[in-house]
Amino acid sequence: MIAVAPDNSGRIRRQNQERILDAAERVFAETGFAGATIAEIAASAGLPKANVHYYFSTKEDLYRAVLQSILTLWLAPADRITPDSDPAEAMADYIRAKMEASRVHPYASKVFANEILHGGGQIQPFLSEDLRRRVEDKAAVLDGWISGGRMAPVDTRHVFFWIWAITQHYADFDIQVRTVLARKRLARRDFDHITAEVVRFVLRGLGLEFSIQQG
Repeated sequence: MIAVAPDNSGRIRRQNQERILDAAERVFAETGFAGATIAEIAASAGLPKANVHYYFSTKEDLYRAVLQSILTLWLAPADRITPDSDPAEAMADYIRAKMEASRVHPYASKVFANEILHGGGQIQPFLSEDLRRRVEDKAAVLDGWISGGRMAPVDTRHVFFWIWAITQHYADFDIQVRTVLARKRLARRDFDHITAEVVRFVLRGLGLEFSIQQG
């Protein structure tokens, strides 16, 4: 029987796309969309410029792909917020996931912030459709918890704005945080401490402080 060599083309394609998207995320975060060039992104990815154009025809295509990967990363953690979930555990898990995203993908948060500050033109359909629907759905879950006496009465849509503002601050304004805390960089133990404090702060505001599990 003749052995057939494995087809690595799909794996190589995925690896190259991931390298390009990671590099583009950094460059777009540091220079903005207008200042970024395909040549700079290719150099950051360690690939020829032609390779970038092979996977992404234009800078606009690549920028939209970066934004899509960011939105996918951010939406997934909200799936843990369901009517049958324990409110404290579900909200704590969501906050931890958002803080971990800020730790591991700080450039993603900065790209998103820059896009919003410039009017959000590239993601307007997402904001007005997908994100709005997701927030309404999850706010309805929180409203159900409130009506059942499981959480303090709050404007539940704004709960998500508050969580985003707090958790993304540590990525978008990391230099401010590091300077005030006298840190050259925020280590994992710093993020663990910050995350625990943010969880306690938000859950206390939601009337869930007595359900917080110490970890």
